[in-house]
Amino acid sequence: MMLEEEIKQKEFSNVYNKLAVNIIYTNSWLDYHLQKRFKEYDLTSSQYNILRILKGQYPESASVNLLKERMLDKMSDASRLVERLRVKGFVERETSKVDRRKVEVIITDAGLELLKKLEVLETDIEQLLKNVTVEEAELINNLLDKARNSH
Repeated sequence: MMLEEEIKQKEFSNVYNKLAVNIIYTNSWLDYHLQKRFKEYDLTSSQYNILRILKGQYPESASVNLLKERMLDKMSDASRLVERLRVKGFVERETSKVDRRKVEVIITDAGLELLKKLEVLETDIEQLLKNVTVEEAELINNLLDKARNSH
C-alpha cells in the first residue's frame, strides 16, 4: 500500500518531506512487527540491541560508554538498559579495577542462549520484506547510507 493511503495524506510539500515521513513510518512498521517477537521474551528492541553488541564483543566485556556509542537508538539510556538486563540474568556488570568510574558489562550464557532463540528474527525480517528483491535491498541500503552521509 502506498504511504499516502497508509497515513491518509493526499500530498506532501515535496519529495524530501515524503521521504522523511516514509522512513519514519517504515521504521515504526518494522519495529511494531519486531516488538511482537521481543514481547514473547519480555525484551525491548533497545535491550536486544545491547545484547547483540555484547555478543559481538564476547568473550570480552564492553564499557557502558562503548554500548552507548554503538547503539542504534542514541537516545536510549544504556545504563538503565544494562541494569534491566542484569536483573533478568542476561548480563553481568562490574566496576573496572583500573578505573572505578568505568563499568564493564559482559553477556551471560543465558543472554547468549536468548540470542540463539531470537535468530528466527532474521527469517521474520526476510518475510516482512519479501516484496523487495536482493538488488533493491542493496540499492535502498546504499541510498540510506548516502542520505546519512550528507551531514
